[in-house]
Amino acid sequence: MAGNFGRRKFIVYASSAVGGSLLLKGCTNNQTTPANTSSNNNFKIAIALPGVISDKAWNQSGYEGIQLAKQKLGVEIAHVEKVAQPDQAEVLSDFARRGYNLVFAHGGQFDAAIQQIASQFPNTFFVGVNGNVSGANIASLRLEHLQASYLCGIIAAGMTKSNKLAYIAGQEFQATQEELRGFELGAKSIKKDIQVNSTFTGDWNDVAKAKEATLALISTGVDVIYQWLDSASATVLQTAGDKNIYAFGNTIDQLEIAPKSVLTSAVKHLDAAILYLTDLAKQKQIQGKIYKLGLERADILALGKFNQLIPAAIQKQVLTSKEEIIAKKVIFEDCKDAGKDTFCIKKNTV
Repeated sequence: MAGNFGRRKFIVYASSAVGGSLLLKGCTNNQTTPANTSSNNNFKIAIALPGVISDKAWNQSGYEGIQLAKQKLGVEIAHVEKVAQPDQAEVLSDFARRGYNLVFAHGGQFDAAIQQIASQFPNTFFVGVNGNVSGANIASLRLEHLQASYLCGIIAAGMTKSNKLAYIAGQEFQATQEELRGFELGAKSIKKDIQVNSTFTGDWNDVAKAKEATLALISTGVDVIYQWLDSASATVLQTAGDKNIYAFGNTIDQLEIAPKSVLTSAVKHLDAAILYLTDLAKQKQIQGKIYKLGLERADILALGKFNQLIPAAIQKQVLTSKEEIIAKKVIFEDCKDAGKDTFCIKKNTV
């Protein structure tokens, strides 16, 4: 297999009968030929990742998802790491030209690129992980981040001494806004006057920016931090531990990274979610819609291990709230707050 990948060079690791890797070099070819449809016995999926597969967080979980699909469903797989925003459309297009049936774009920051190119490749289905787009051959895979962050907010409110909490993420888009709102709603369900600040570093992997943002928040009196970063996540957790404040892990169970500071983690089994959509696509059952998966799918969204520092009463309260969410006794619905579109809590007594 040889081909053209645009001006920059990418390493694509493609699994087939013999395995191997390819170095794909640049081109000036603007071809937009639709991909050929493969049979189920030769179903091909790919994933474009904004970071590296060794980050022990978001990108690694996406990579593990296509590996799981290969293992369970026998599909052929490929991936590209460290896809910068200006290169997103080119990378997604190249996968489609190469006949990939299903292409995952692993992050809400890919939404514009998906919308830009999807209509040119009607035989390839594009899935935006954390996205907010849909169409004839576009779906979004969304975990209900605010459900897990709501539970973490309850814990944070019970553990804070300063009543000042914070949220740190790499970029501001729909999924991070939902997670921030869930954290705020959970905390304020316990203490109405609690403060929740947020900061977005602009980079999911920049360790220096993550540490700077963490120290800046701590200097204002924040003593519990909920973070969603990739390679930079460990820095936030370790800095929190060094400064004797609390933090939350994200995507994978990160308690062991900083046992003195991590209270629990919002565990997002994206490998299982990617397997689920791949199976739908292989069976030709995938639809152009936003797929939302929450705590009712414990194999996909859950809390990690509780730190022993969390009192038993708070742990019990959190587990009760989780069951209420699953039973739809607690619902997050669209609303306006201070003139802004957001989410509010609705409690059903039935």
